Amino acid sequence: MPGRRRPRYGPAMPELQRLRADHAPALLAFEQENRAFFAASIPDRGDDYFARFAARHEALLTEQAAGVCHFHLLVAGDGEILGRFNLVDAADGSADLGFRLAEKATGRGLATAAVHDLFALCTATYALTTLRAAATVTNTASRSVLTRTGFVRTGEEVLLNGRRGLAYVRRLSGERTTDAGAR
Repeated sequence: MPGRRRPRYGPAMPELQRLRADHAPALLAFEQENRAFFAASIPDRGDDYFARFAARHEALLTEQAAGVCHFHLLVAGDGEILGRFNLVDAADGSADLGFRLAEKATGRGLATAAVHDLFALCTATYALTTLRAAATVTNTASRSVLTRTGFVRTGEEVLLNGRRGLAYVRRLSGERTTDAGAR
């Protein structure tokens, strides 16, 4: 989008990075530090997620290598993870988008910017043309990010681990970031 202003976080913009094995310690810290914050608006991952984190991380990398999913992290200049942006069930040109942002990183436009950046990867790298997403009705921040990034409500209501949610869809075509190389 021409003229779109990039949000700021500290001295340098965080970078959207594809999930790697060496992200595991910082990703675990991100999930542990933000667990209560996330549970207020999305279903909790449960204790088993943390107990089996290393095996789960390896499984995600295996899925990613197979091209079934594409996992991305929003990483600050010091290596701290500020958010997760996942594309799952990628097939036939479409995938499901899920994301979460650290509590201390909210309200700065970082999620919106990262989703916009992800659109370029979707079309140029992953050959995706359609993204689906869902958010609980109580998660106004995620619903706002989806709306600001061009997702539209499908009219379908969904259950997200027992919580009422709304479904969204976004068609992609030649998406580009406006600040190529700015990072």
